[in-house]
Amino acid sequence: MRNGACLEFAPVLEAVGVKERIAAELAAARERTLRLLEPLSDEELVRQHSPLQSPLVWDLAHIGHFEELWLLRRLTGAEPIHPVGDDVYDAFEHRREERPSLALMDPPTARAYLAQVRRRVLDVLDRTELDPDDRLLRDGFVFGLVVQHEQQHVETMLQTLQLSGVAHEGGGPSAVPRGEAVLVEAGAFTIGSTDAWAYDNERPAHEAEVAAFRIDSFPATNAEYAEFLAAGGRGEPPLGWERDGGGWRVRRFGRLLPFAPDEPVQHVSWHEADAFTRWAGKRLPTETEWEKAASLGLLGGVGEVWEWTASDLSGYPGFEAFPYREYSEVFFGSDYKVLRGGSWATHPPVARTTFRNWDFPVRRQIFAGFRCAGDG
Repeated sequence: MRNGACLEFAPVLEAVGVKERIAAELAAARERTLRLLEPLSDEELVRQHSPLQSPLVWDLAHIGHFEELWLLRRLTGAEPIHPVGDDVYDAFEHRREERPSLALMDPPTARAYLAQVRRRVLDVLDRTELDPDDRLLRDGFVFGLVVQHEQQHVETMLQTLQLSGVAHEGGGPSAVPRGEAVLVEAGAFTIGSTDAWAYDNERPAHEAEVAAFRIDSFPATNAEYAEFLAAGGRGEPPLGWERDGGGWRVRRFGRLLPFAPDEPVQHVSWHEADAFTRWAGKRLPTETEWEKAASLGLLGGVGEVWEWTASDLSGYPGFEAFPYREYSEVFFGSDYKVLRGGSWATHPPVARTTFRNWDFPVRRQIFAGFRCAGDG
């Protein structure tokens, strides 16, 4: 399990205080953001590489705006640093394909803005009591919200870079063996989280009854997916695959690489994952099945690729939107399918067993694969 050591809230060292842990996690997220973008030119940061993604400089400034909004304005009542930011950098105000036309900060201005916000935030952290009676402040929740938001945007920017064709170090999943189906016995288990920084859609933790089922011990591999395509399987090859005589090569972060048969397949849509499982005489697991198997330690390769499930995104019984509806509640319904497990690009504190990701079932730019399941 790639991220298994960090599935629960223990951001840095248990021996240090909560504020020190928060400061360390804020610094680690920012270092990762800046390191990711450092090799790129300003022109590459400003360009929109795909209508599916924002210009990278939008993500950069949006990270700062989100941090300012929650840690300066919400906590201290501070006035906006850039009043137009509430329009330009609100993810719900403008679709991604519209964002290049907005009055975006240029890269040097965006970097300076992030540094300005962070200086003020560290001062706020130093003098703020983490009041256990305040849901935003309890266990540093609102600071954890900002940390996780930035780490999630790093993964989003990696998706943009994969689509861009710009040469970048990037990354990719590690090889896994072919999965064998394991039986999970029927019975109840506790799904969801009580973790201090868990999102609203992971709560409340509750008991779920699950019928017996089988699930593959590892995600489907490139080799298995190539067999599916050779047999006339539905859909196009995964994003980045290119024909090489009778085989394949893979274009990843601007480089053409040899086909890696033992890597988990990634960049497939939910529809393509579902078609593969049907071809194999199986099905996708529900997210409840996935979490039960993961909690029992039965799943290998977790954290290599996001894994599509059969489940639509919805709230758990007793769900309460917090701290804002737009994080997850507005996406509930049959338009979005749930993904579990995290990918090689997901930061470990985000890739906890209970974390619920989601996207449109047609999406292929995310680092998503799947594993097969079946009835018990």
